[in-house]
Amino acid sequence: MNVEPLREVIARHNLSASKALGQNFILDRQLLARLAAIPGDLSGETVFEVGPGPGGLTRALLDAGAHVFAVERDPRCIPALEELKSEYGDKLTLIEGDAMALDAEAIVGRGAHIVANLPYNVGTALLTGWLDSEDWPPFWTSLTLMFQREVAQRIVAEPGTSAYGRLAVLAQWRSEPTIALKVSRSAFVPAPKVESAVVHIRPNPAPEGVDPGVLAKLTAAAFGQRRKMLRQSLKSVAGALDALAAIGIDETRRAETLSVAEWIELARKL
Repeated sequence: MNVEPLREVIARHNLSASKALGQNFILDRQLLARLAAIPGDLSGETVFEVGPGPGGLTRALLDAGAHVFAVERDPRCIPALEELKSEYGDKLTLIEGDAMALDAEAIVGRGAHIVANLPYNVGTALLTGWLDSEDWPPFWTSLTLMFQREVAQRIVAEPGTSAYGRLAVLAQWRSEPTIALKVSRSAFVPAPKVESAVVHIRPNPAPEGVDPGVLAKLTAAAFGQRRKMLRQSLKSVAGALDALAAIGIDETRRAETLSVAEWIELARKL
């Protein structure tokens, strides 16, 4: 089947990427197919896609066999997506709205994959919302998300590195993130000022005896003052200094030197 080039779809619908919405379109259908393949075999699987824009990734996901729920807040893109809907029928469900304000689980149920070329201005906020769930395992089976490469490196960062912080602990304490694909800025229209990367995340069993709220409070305090020793940055968290002593963590260390396992143990102690 001859598929219309995305550049022509965009021109025909008079679309231009909105800076206010953080839009950057990928036109290379081979690259989009590679992105859609990262979660694995999507035949018969449910996919939640945020910000489909003109529908390039949407088509790749549909061609991979998925039932796609696509959430788009830009009304200019809806006609192009409606054309995909007429082509793929019930395999595509269009939702016009803001993903930040929607309950994804209520829309797709449990077991869905989330795949998106996320708008950079909301990407981190959406990710933390999907990782913060008190209900674990979460409703999603995997996350495959495009980020600025700097943000992707923060998600997979190791202790002792400048990129290591709250986001790394949040992403790693009960899930496994990897950088699955690096993407050149030249792959986008318009080309952003930064390089990008696709992060793939699968949930792991949650460590026992750890309250996510306690871990969030600890890391917020410690990484909020990352240049200070733990005895200073954690003094506002009741019982934290006693917990450090009880598990043998030197209070003169700084937040970025603690491994994810040590943060888990500290939260468990509290």
